[in-house]
Amino acid sequence: MSVIHVAAFRSYDVVIERGALDRSGETLSRLSAPCAAAVISDTNVAPLYGDRVRASLEAAGFRTVSFVFPAGERHKTLAGYGEILGFLAENRLGRGDLVAALGGGVTGDMAGFAAATYMRGIRYVQLPTTLLAAVDSSVGGKTAVDLPAGKNLVGAFWQPSAVLCDPDTLSTLPEEVWRDGCGEVVKYALLGGGPLLEMLRSGSLKDDPEPVIAACVAMKRDIVAEDEFETGRRKLLNLGHTFGHAVEKCSGFTVSHGCAVAIGMAVMTRAAVKRGFCGEETLAELLALLERYGLPSETDLSAEALCEAALSDKKLSGGRIDLIVPEAFGRCRIVPADALELSDWLRAGGAK
Repeated sequence: MSVIHVAAFRSYDVVIERGALDRSGETLSRLSAPCAAAVISDTNVAPLYGDRVRASLEAAGFRTVSFVFPAGERHKTLAGYGEILGFLAENRLGRGDLVAALGGGVTGDMAGFAAATYMRGIRYVQLPTTLLAAVDSSVGGKTAVDLPAGKNLVGAFWQPSAVLCDPDTLSTLPEEVWRDGCGEVVKYALLGGGPLLEMLRSGSLKDDPEPVIAACVAMKRDIVAEDEFETGRRKLLNLGHTFGHAVEKCSGFTVSHGCAVAIGMAVMTRAAVKRGFCGEETLAELLALLERYGLPSETDLSAEALCEAALSDKKLSGGRIDLIVPEAFGRCRIVPADALELSDWLRAGGAK
């Protein structure tokens, strides 16, 4: 069991423990008097864990209701978000109640955004069931939905009251969903190097995921504590994401988030080598890790299309965007760039 404390405007613990879902009611009862709890999940996760979570919450005295939406990024929309708000209102949840986000990153983003805005903000907890959500999206308080123009363009910073991560849920992941989470894990290894990189080199991630999850969460905890609202150092967590989000959008979200981030990292690192920011050995190690964990490193999408998509990125401001450029494993820098330079970076990174 690992417990990682996150200091933010609402401080909370991330509990990483096998069996955490079945003890969720007991754990949350120590944070809150029994109240109404809306369990928000998708059609993939609800049949696996919805009843177990509701039973645990009800045994601890919570009154539960459940909302299930169609699985997939294409449902992370204003319309889907509106349906969650309507459900909360119809079931008369009040400011003293809470939302439980049970699932992967899409569920956490949508349920968190609904919690951030319903009645001007009610409590919510994250119950991540995918590797990607466990290592990244469940922690840090970013919540959002997509617009046709781009990913995560409508959202809010709203910290959870707790994150309960049960590594046992990872055993039910389809291989492609597991692989997707590996994309974010490799991102953290490129950002931090050190013990996490050694764990990925050893190939122990699938056999013993808890130390890897804890290492990623601890790294994100430290960055969020320093820069909660992404005005400085937290931008480093966008490594691979500017071009990755463009890949997702241009593919019609047929390329999943973790795979798109992997492509984004590879493109950026190739460009960094050509522009003299890092050495060939860093690129070689990154490509070897991506291959080891079954992740892509190239795209057939054109530089022109990717550039156009990137221009809708929420990180673009005043015609400029901060690119996260690797120098070596454990060392990345923030490089301000003019929007007109994006196509040059993409072509340097191998986009056609």
